[in-house]
Amino acid sequence: MGHTRRKDKETEVIDENLRRVYQDMLDEKVPDRFLDLIAQLRSQEDPSSGGEAQ
Repeated sequence: MGHTRRKDKETEVIDENLRRVYQDMLDEKVPDRFLDLIAQLRSQEDPSSGGEAQ
């Protein structure tokens, strides 16, 4: 049974670390270069299409 508890603890530690990394990524600011690219793409949209992709 000790082996199972060890696996459970290891799994718990891995889960906690993955959650922490994922949350850190969600909290990161979008880089300015990506915001610039989005702005460029939006400015290139066809105004007659109402801004929606076809």
